[in-house]
Amino acid sequence: MWVLETVAVAFGMYSALPTPRVDWNGKNMRYALAAFPLVGAALGLAWWGACAVCAALALPLVLRGALLCVLPALVTGGIHLDGYADVSDALASHAAPEKKRSILRDPHVGAFAVIRLCAYFVAYFALCCVFEPTDGALWSVGCGFVLSRALSALALTVFPIAEGSALARTFASAADRKRTRAILSGVAGACLAGIFLRGGKTAFLFAAAASLAVTGRYAVTVRKHFGGASGDLAGWFVVKLELWLLAAPAVVPYVERVL
Repeated sequence: MWVLETVAVAFGMYSALPTPRVDWNGKNMRYALAAFPLVGAALGLAWWGACAVCAALALPLVLRGALLCVLPALVTGGIHLDGYADVSDALASHAAPEKKRSILRDPHVGAFAVIRLCAYFVAYFALCCVFEPTDGALWSVGCGFVLSRALSALALTVFPIAEGSALARTFASAADRKRTRAILSGVAGACLAGIFLRGGKTAFLFAAAASLAVTGRYAVTVRKHFGGASGDLAGWFVVKLELWLLAAPAVVPYVERVL
């Protein structure tokens, strides 16, 4: 029973999908972070279903791209985009870490958040339009959705939590860190293996390099600019990494043709 409750906690917190209401307790919160990648698996299935429907209806590429572009926000409720917007405003302030953390708590949306969200959606929409829904590409994207969440959750068990980040602290402190790290590390490794086996060597190298680069940038940002991790920073990380992981199956065919 507690396993199902743990999954319900993860989906209830990190998705907009209907889930049974569950009261958080020590048992179902212990592995809630480990269940977070399951939301990515659900999103990957949603992408596969959307591509199948678009193919059956012979929809134009632009309409298919628009559907795929908004699908992550529909499945997640935009929770990660909210974090991306808040962090964008905070980083653009060039203020001290204390001020940046206060900006994260500010419910208002600043100009830099709007600008960067618009730029993000333009880039994401473009990649969705050039995306070719082959089996290997769909597998790579699905693994990417899972991988970004596995690494994001893993970071919360490794990095210190910033002051005032109550939600992130709740999940991190309630987790069985040793086992959660082992599970999430295994999931991340399995995702990269899946991209290699089904997406190909080039897609794997692109995804691995993107994961290392974005994770490294995340680590520097957490420690230098905010003094610790937070829920908003976790969402910022997911959004940035997913964009780069989508670029792998979208851009790889063009790279391989040139090479």
